[in-house]
Amino acid sequence: MSGFTVLLGKELREAWHTKRLPMVVLLFVVLGLLSPLTARYLPEIMRAALGDQLTIPIPPAVVADAVAQVQKNLGQMGALAAIALAMGAVAGELDRGTAALVLAQPVSRPVFLGAKLVAIAIVLAVATIASIAIAWVYTALLFEPLPIAGWAALALLDWLALCAWMALTFLASAATASTTASAGLGFVAWIGVSIAAVVPTLDRLLPTGLAQPAYRVAAGLTDGLDAGRLATAVAGTLVVIAVAVGGAVMAFGRRELR
Repeated sequence: MSGFTVLLGKELREAWHTKRLPMVVLLFVVLGLLSPLTARYLPEIMRAALGDQLTIPIPPAVVADAVAQVQKNLGQMGALAAIALAMGAVAGELDRGTAALVLAQPVSRPVFLGAKLVAIAIVLAVATIASIAIAWVYTALLFEPLPIAGWAALALLDWLALCAWMALTFLASAATASTTASAGLGFVAWIGVSIAAVVPTLDRLLPTGLAQPAYRVAAGLTDGLDAGRLATAVAGTLVVIAVAVGGAVMAFGRRELR
């Protein structure tokens, strides 16, 4: 692990100076702020706007709606942010020629990749925690306070899912050495997994399978929580991450640096 700490510090400093860290955190905070507001006031806005034209009754908003909105927004916009963070992680370094300079030092290729992966995971963790924290506060103000432990579990599971999308895009970045191609492949992987998750048996094994248990835990609906399904989804997501990272190490290990 020689040089890992140095490279990790370098990656985190770059994330700050290039505004990636503050911009992603700001995006996630906005999502956390708007989610409970949308859940609380959107039904009232629709009833006021449509009036007699509203043929389908809209039930009053409840606290579970706020949790669902948070989960939906983080699952969609958060995934896009994870893809954006990872798409140029390796390809950008190769394009600029800085990867060869760094690896000319006593640093192995797996350590080089590992520092980048951990740095992106830290950025996503900080952003996810900030988003869930502000969402919990506004949910408590607009509806009712829910147990913090459930929301901590929500943050952890959402972060794990985001790391899966990040790892798949990171694999594409290491394999193709093209920022555009890695972004496209990461997006296709996200859409493809989401489509595959329509099949319940597959959903239990994929990162998408974390969404429902995370929602139920945060909303306090633990009576119907399937612990086995949650454990399977966590294990499946970890396998996806491990395979993607292993593939990135293998692909980058065979790449000629210039």
